[in-house]
Amino acid sequence: MFGLTDEQMRSIPKGHIHSVVWALWHITRIEDVTMNLLLADSRQVLHRGKWMSRLGAASENVGNEMSAGECAKLNATMSLKALFAYRLAVGKRTCEIVQQLKPAELWEPPKSERLKRIVDEGAVGQKALWLLEYWGGHPAYNLLLMPATRHCLVHLNEIGRMLPKLKRV
Repeated sequence: MFGLTDEQMRSIPKGHIHSVVWALWHITRIEDVTMNLLLADSRQVLHRGKWMSRLGAASENVGNEMSAGECAKLNATMSLKALFAYRLAVGKRTCEIVQQLKPAELWEPPKSERLKRIVDEGAVGQKALWLLEYWGGHPAYNLLLMPATRHCLVHLNEIGRMLPKLKRV
Protein backbone atom coordinates (compact mmCIF):
# COMPACT_ATOMS: atom_id res chain seq x y z
CA MET A 1 0.00 0.00 0.00
CA PHE A 2 1.19 3.50 -0.87
CA GLY A 3 4.18 1.79 -2.54
CA LEU A 4 5.69 1.05 0.89
CA THR A 5 7.27 -2.07 2.30
CA ASP A 6 5.92 -3.59 5.51
CA GLU A 7 8.91 -2.14 7.37
CA GLN A 8 8.25 1.35 6.02
CA MET A 9 4.57 1.14 6.98
CA ARG A 10 5.52 0.21 10.54
CA SER A 11 8.21 2.85 11.02
CA ILE A 12 7.64 6.32 12.44
CA PRO A 13 9.47 8.92 10.38
CA LYS A 14 11.39 11.71 12.04
CA GLY A 15 9.10 14.59 12.92
CA HIS A 16 6.00 12.39 13.14
CA ILE A 17 4.39 10.63 16.09
CA HIS A 18 2.65 7.77 14.28
CA SER A 19 3.24 5.16 11.63
CA VAL A 20 1.08 4.41 8.60
CA VAL A 21 -0.06 1.24 10.39
CA TRP A 22 -1.17 3.23 13.43
CA ALA A 23 -3.01 5.81 11.30
CA LEU A 24 -4.91 3.12 9.37
CA TRP A 25 -5.75 1.28 12.61
CA HIS A 26 -6.89 4.50 14.25
CA ILE A 27 -9.20 5.75 11.50
CA THR A 28 -10.69 2.29 11.10
CA ARG A 29 -11.28 1.83 14.83
CA ILE A 30 -12.83 5.29 15.21
CA GLU A 31 -15.18 4.60 12.32
CA ASP A 32 -16.06 1.12 13.59
CA VAL A 33 -16.84 2.40 17.09
CA THR A 34 -18.77 5.53 16.16
CA MET A 35 -20.79 4.08 13.31
CA ASN A 36 -21.68 0.76 14.95
CA LEU A 37 -22.02 1.67 18.62
CA LEU A 38 -23.26 5.25 18.38
CA LEU A 39 -25.28 5.35 15.15
CA ALA A 40 -26.47 1.78 14.58
CA ASP A 41 -26.45 0.48 18.18
CA SER A 42 -24.92 -2.72 16.83
CA ARG A 43 -21.83 -4.82 17.41
CA GLN A 44 -18.52 -3.48 16.20
CA VAL A 45 -17.08 -5.12 13.11
CA LEU A 46 -14.04 -5.86 15.30
CA HIS A 47 -16.18 -8.26 17.35
CA ARG A 48 -17.40 -10.16 14.31
CA GLY A 49 -15.24 -12.72 12.55
CA LYS A 50 -12.44 -12.98 15.15
CA TRP A 51 -10.77 -9.77 13.99
CA MET A 52 -8.67 -9.31 17.12
CA SER A 53 -6.84 -12.60 16.62
CA ARG A 54 -6.60 -12.08 12.85
CA LEU A 55 -5.13 -8.60 13.34
CA GLY A 56 -2.70 -9.60 16.07
CA ALA A 57 -3.81 -6.47 17.91
CA ALA A 58 -2.97 -6.16 21.57
CA SER A 59 -5.72 -3.64 22.29
CA GLU A 60 -9.21 -2.70 21.12
CA ASN A 61 -8.38 0.92 21.91
CA VAL A 62 -9.06 3.43 19.10
CA GLY A 63 -5.59 4.84 19.62
CA ASN A 64 -6.23 8.28 21.09
CA GLU A 65 -3.77 8.99 23.90
CA MET A 66 -1.83 5.74 23.28
CA SER A 67 1.64 5.81 24.77
CA ALA A 68 4.71 5.50 22.57
CA GLY A 69 5.15 1.95 23.88
CA GLU A 70 1.58 1.00 23.02
CA CYS A 71 2.03 2.44 19.52
CA ALA A 72 5.28 0.52 19.07
CA LYS A 73 3.60 -2.74 20.14
CA LEU A 74 0.72 -2.11 17.73
CA ASN A 75 3.18 -1.41 14.90
CA ALA A 76 5.14 -4.57 15.61
CA THR A 77 2.26 -7.02 16.02
CA MET A 78 -0.37 -5.85 13.51
CA SER A 79 -1.02 -8.12 10.53
CA LEU A 80 -1.06 -5.77 7.55
CA LYS A 81 -3.11 -8.15 5.42
CA ALA A 82 -5.74 -8.37 8.16
CA LEU A 83 -5.63 -4.60 8.75
CA PHE A 84 -6.48 -3.92 5.10
CA ALA A 85 -9.29 -6.50 5.22
CA TYR A 86 -10.64 -5.01 8.46
CA ARG A 87 -10.53 -1.50 6.92
CA LEU A 88 -12.58 -2.78 3.97
CA ALA A 89 -15.10 -4.58 6.23
CA VAL A 90 -15.61 -1.44 8.35
CA GLY A 91 -16.11 0.70 5.24
CA LYS A 92 -18.72 -1.71 3.89
CA ARG A 93 -20.53 -1.77 7.23
CA THR A 94 -20.54 2.05 7.36
CA CYS A 95 -22.21 2.13 3.93
CA GLU A 96 -24.91 -0.26 5.21
CA ILE A 97 -25.50 1.90 8.29
CA VAL A 98 -25.77 5.11 6.28
CA GLN A 99 -28.27 3.53 3.91
CA GLN A 100 -30.45 2.44 6.85
CA LEU A 101 -30.49 5.79 8.68
CA LYS A 102 -33.78 7.63 8.75
CA PRO A 103 -33.68 11.42 8.23
CA ALA A 104 -35.06 12.15 11.72
CA GLU A 105 -32.24 10.10 13.30
CA LEU A 106 -29.64 12.44 11.84
CA TRP A 107 -30.65 15.16 14.32
CA GLU A 108 -30.42 12.98 17.43
CA PRO A 109 -27.30 12.84 19.61
CA PRO A 110 -26.13 9.39 20.72
CA LYS A 111 -27.92 7.90 23.70
CA SER A 112 -25.91 7.75 26.92
CA GLU A 113 -26.05 3.94 27.08
CA ARG A 114 -24.35 3.79 23.67
CA LEU A 115 -21.57 6.06 24.90
CA LYS A 116 -21.17 3.82 27.96
CA ARG A 117 -20.71 0.80 25.69
CA ILE A 118 -17.62 2.43 24.22
CA VAL A 119 -15.95 2.39 27.63
CA ASP A 120 -17.34 -1.03 28.58
CA GLU A 121 -15.95 -2.55 25.38
CA GLY A 122 -12.49 -1.05 25.91
CA ALA A 123 -12.59 1.08 22.76
CA VAL A 124 -11.49 4.24 24.58
CA GLY A 125 -8.87 4.38 27.30
CA GLN A 126 -9.13 6.45 30.46
CA LYS A 127 -6.94 9.23 29.05
CA ALA A 128 -9.26 9.63 26.05
CA LEU A 129 -12.62 9.80 27.80
CA TRP A 130 -12.93 13.34 26.41
CA LEU A 131 -13.97 11.64 23.15
CA LEU A 132 -17.24 10.57 24.75
CA GLU A 133 -18.07 14.16 25.60
CA TYR A 134 -17.29 15.23 22.05
CA TRP A 135 -19.22 12.40 20.37
CA GLY A 136 -22.10 12.69 22.82
CA GLY A 137 -22.46 16.41 22.25
CA HIS A 138 -23.22 16.17 18.54
CA PRO A 139 -26.13 14.86 16.48
CA ALA A 140 -25.71 11.85 14.22
CA TYR A 141 -25.10 13.91 11.09
CA ASN A 142 -21.96 15.34 12.70
CA LEU A 143 -20.73 11.83 13.53
CA LEU A 144 -21.03 11.05 9.83
CA LEU A 145 -19.02 14.16 9.01
CA MET A 146 -16.21 13.96 11.54
CA PRO A 147 -15.38 10.38 12.48
CA ALA A 148 -16.47 8.76 9.22
CA THR A 149 -15.16 11.31 6.71
CA ARG A 150 -13.13 14.35 7.80
CA HIS A 151 -11.27 12.36 10.45
CA CYS A 152 -10.12 9.88 7.80
CA LEU A 153 -8.95 12.72 5.58
CA VAL A 154 -6.92 14.25 8.42
CA HIS A 155 -4.96 11.04 8.89
CA LEU A 156 -4.70 10.25 5.19
CA ASN A 157 -3.11 13.68 4.80
CA GLU A 158 -0.78 12.79 7.68
CA ILE A 159 0.20 9.63 5.79
CA GLY A 160 0.76 11.71 2.65
CA ARG A 161 3.21 13.93 4.53
CA MET A 162 5.06 10.82 5.77
CA LEU A 163 5.47 9.18 2.36
CA PRO A 164 8.50 11.11 1.09
CA LYS A 165 10.37 10.40 4.35
CA LEU A 166 9.36 6.73 4.42
CA LYS A 167 10.38 6.06 0.82
CA ARG A 168 13.93 7.08 1.76
CA VAL A 169 14.03 4.52 4.62
